[in-house]
Amino acid sequence: MEFLVASAIGVLTAAGIYLCLRGRTFPVVLGIAMLSYAINAFLFSVGRLVVDKPPIYAKGADYTDPLPQALVLTAIVISFGMTALVVVLALRSFLESGTDHVDGTPEDIDLTDGEANH
Repeated sequence: MEFLVASAIGVLTAAGIYLCLRGRTFPVVLGIAMLSYAINAFLFSVGRLVVDKPPIYAKGADYTDPLPQALVLTAIVISFGMTALVVVLALRSFLESGTDHVDGTPEDIDLTDGEANH
């Protein structure tokens, strides 16, 4: 199970970094969301992966550590807020500049001479 979780974290991180390096705002937002999911899965796996154990202490029974679960729940709420903020900033940038490129210039404009390459 640890191998699957580690692989999922690696794939989410790689996809998140790839999408963050794209030139348009929507892939960047998706990349940031994937990176936050990878970080949440990493935080959750730090507290050891235990199956079928309660997170609440019971006398005489084994239990899993509830602290990583609480950290991940808090991180999920914070990541939703940050994603909403990034979406609003991307939408504002699109409305101000008229393009969804992260630097505000479309791809078909050559910056050396300022003319469009159609």
